[in-house]
Amino acid sequence: MRAVVDRKGETFAYLRGNQLLTLEGEPAGERRGEFILDLAGQPKWRVSGDGLYTIEGFEPIGYIGSEMPDEYDQ
Repeated sequence: MRAVVDRKGETFAYLRGNQLLTLEGEPAGERRGEFILDLAGQPKWRVSGDGLYTIEGFEPIGYIGSEMPDEYDQ
């Protein structure tokens, strides 16, 4: 599991494999290639390396953190 962190350093979601989860562990979308898609399958953010960016304009949203040990997995 990897934390999804905003530009202020606050975790606002998690990636478990390719599945995007809310802080409460509810499904919120998925990573597919270079994009994070919402539950409707629409691109929400662009992924470049570990960085998250807007679809248009490529403005930074935050980043995807390092893999966390299993004891942090919900």
